[in-house]
Amino acid sequence: MATTTAQPTLMGSVFDGPAGYTGVEATPEWAREVRRLARERNATILAHNYQLPEIQDVADHVGDSLALSRIAAEAPEDTIVFCGVHFMAETAKILSPAKTVLIPDQRAGCSLADSISAEELRAWKAEHPDAMVVSYVNTTAEVKALTDICCTSSNAVDVVASIDPDREVLFLPDQFLGAHVKRETGRANMHIWAGECHVHAGINGDELTEQARTHPDAELFVHPECGCATSALYLAGEGAFPAERVHILSTGGMIDAAKASQSNQVLVATEVGMLHQLRKAAPGIDFQAVNDRASCKYMKMITPAALLRCLVEGADEVHVDPAMAEAGRASVQRMIAIGNPGGGE
Repeated sequence: MATTTAQPTLMGSVFDGPAGYTGVEATPEWAREVRRLARERNATILAHNYQLPEIQDVADHVGDSLALSRIAAEAPEDTIVFCGVHFMAETAKILSPAKTVLIPDQRAGCSLADSISAEELRAWKAEHPDAMVVSYVNTTAEVKALTDICCTSSNAVDVVASIDPDREVLFLPDQFLGAHVKRETGRANMHIWAGECHVHAGINGDELTEQARTHPDAELFVHPECGCATSALYLAGEGAFPAERVHILSTGGMIDAAKASQSNQVLVATEVGMLHQLRKAAPGIDFQAVNDRASCKYMKMITPAALLRCLVEGADEVHVDPAMAEAGRASVQRMIAIGNPGGGE
C-alpha cells in the first residue's frame, strides 16, 4: 500500500523554480518509487558521471554520454530516461530513433555544446570547403549532422590521425581538447574552434600547480577539456611532477585508471560529480578535486524532484528530426568504425 500512495504524496511536494525542480529529497521511499515507476514505464535510467550522487545511485547505468547512449540502444526497455544535459539525450535519440527518450529537465543545457551553432559551423565550412569536420560528441544534433566524424576525448587523437595528413581538419568545439589533439598528432593543418566548457575552463593551471606542490606523492587525473591540461604536461615535462603520475584521461578512462592505480591519493581535474564514481571504483584511494568548486549547474538540474516528475508525467521528451538524426548517426558510426570509441567525455 505504501508504494501506491507514495507517488501523489511525493509529487505534491515538487516545486518548479528558476534553478530547476526541487521539493523532494532522495530518501529510500523516493528511490523505491523511482524504481517502481521505471518498471511501470518499461524505462532504463541512465546517469552521467557528473550527476548528483543520489541520481547516480538510483540509475541502471552510470558512465560517459556516448557509452550510455550505446548501452541504451541495446537495452530491452523502450523508454530511455537520460539524466544528463540536453545534447546527451539527443545523442541517445540519434542512436535509438525508435525509442522514447526523456530528460528530467529539458532546460539542462551545456555551455560547450552552445559554443558553436549549426549556422556558425556552416560558415566555417564555407571558409574551408575541402576540410574534414571532426566534432566532439559534446555538440547538438544539428552540429553532428554537419560533421564528417565525431570523436570522444578518449579517441580524438586516433580520429584525427586517421585523416589524410594533407587534408585540413576543422576541430570543434573544445579548444583545450583540440590543443591536446594538435600537440599529440603534430598536425599543422588543424583549425580549432575557440569553444570551452565553462566548468573545465575554470580549473586553471595555477590551482593545479599548487595542488601538485602540496601533494607530491599523488597521481594526477586530468580531463583534456580542462584549462589546466597544458600545465599538467608542462609540470611533467619540467620534472616538477613525475611524468608517470600525470594522466590525461576521459571520464571513462579515469574509472579504468582508478581501478588499476596503486596510489594512496589521486588529484582529479574535472567536474566534481566524477569523484563519486571514482570513490566507488577504488574505495581505498583518497580522491581529491583540484578545484572543489568545479560543479556544473546544468548537470545538477537533474534533481530527485526532476527525475520523479519525469517518470510520473513522461516529460520532457526529446525529439530529433529524422533526417538530422540520420546524418548525425553516420558521423558517430564513422568514428566507431575507426575503433576505440571509448566513452563520451
